[in-house]
Amino acid sequence: MAEELEIAKLTKRMDLLDQRLDNIDSMVTAVAERVMSQPIAMLITCPHCHKNIEITIIGTGKLTK
Repeated sequence: MAEELEIAKLTKRMDLLDQRLDNIDSMVTAVAERVMSQPIAMLITCPHCHKNIEITIIGTGKLTK
């Protein structure tokens, strides 16, 4: 009985991990598509020196459908 509960718990955790990985994949794909169509600028504040760092990503490829 205890082994069945452990297996069920492990199965549930694996399903949750799979869902999280799917969500991450969707976000990465959306960002990649956006980068290909227009520039993205990210403004990040360094937690150590508190300076602002601007990162701009520009895509040069064309999307194909």
